[in-house]
Amino acid sequence: MDPDVFKVLITGTTGFIGSRLAQKLMEQGHDVYGLERYVTGRYVLGNRREMKTVFGDLKEYYVVRDIVRQVQPDVIIHLAAVSAVAYSYQHPHEVMENNVLSTINLAEASLHETPNLRQFLFASTSETYGNGPCPKKEDTPQNPNSPYAVSKLASEKYLLYMREAYGFPVTVLRNFNTYGRKNNTHFVVERTVVQMLKNQNVCLGDPTPLRDFLYVDDHVNSYLTCLKNSNAIGEIFNFCTGKVISIKELVGKISQLTGYNKEICWDTIPRRPLDIKELVGDYSKANRVLGWEPKYSLEEGLKLTIDFWRQRLDCRTQ
Repeated sequence: MDPDVFKVLITGTTGFIGSRLAQKLMEQGHDVYGLERYVTGRYVLGNRREMKTVFGDLKEYYVVRDIVRQVQPDVIIHLAAVSAVAYSYQHPHEVMENNVLSTINLAEASLHETPNLRQFLFASTSETYGNGPCPKKEDTPQNPNSPYAVSKLASEKYLLYMREAYGFPVTVLRNFNTYGRKNNTHFVVERTVVQMLKNQNVCLGDPTPLRDFLYVDDHVNSYLTCLKNSNAIGEIFNFCTGKVISIKELVGKISQLTGYNKEICWDTIPRRPLDIKELVGDYSKANRVLGWEPKYSLEEGLKLTIDFWRQRLDCRTQ
């Protein structure tokens, strides 16, 4: 087998990043398996199944262990999680159980069943930093302020313990706020774009938070870059743009790009019990160690997102 071609097991392949990443890996010639929880009816509607799929609930340790033993992956990419921050405040038990237990089960199964595992890529999040000094660096103190962020930090700590104890080949990726979704309008960029393209009144929450927005292709490329570099093993990396913009300024930029001129209705969504006032990152470590840098400016990424949704909405009206 080509030493640059891996057998890759990915969790979360039905999600925003996982679906794009799996496709890219297959295009590169990797042997890709998606670990999914079976949902009745998901595959009867004609969806293409180009990727090999194995089914199991990540909360069931011995099921996960059996899957890992059968697949014998060279690389595991763990993306699956209950990831909506707002949802986590109302469903903390579900979020903690899913996110932490699934990570422990998958990592422990990998440790015991795949002695030749090359790398375990873990999707953490910039949300673990919480409020504090900016820009966030990898050694910035973490102060998670949502059940989702706590679950990711707990998962990070468990994996890093395994690194110290067993030499587990983990790489932790802390990606910042990502946009460019094609099937979900519950996040601020996509919600704003769709409401503006439909010429509706735009109803949003707090206009004041400051964020660092990363386009989806740059996010996907962060995993591809780590996968190809042995220097990533045992490390933590931020992936971001290093540029900050307020939600109000972001919405103004989308308004200019879409030609929208109606009223923006702020504070129509309940505020979270806690929120991060400013979340901007520093990707200099990823650039120095991996040679990674974002390829899309915010304006370029927004134009691509707007073009996609414009075409999709036009198709729906025909």
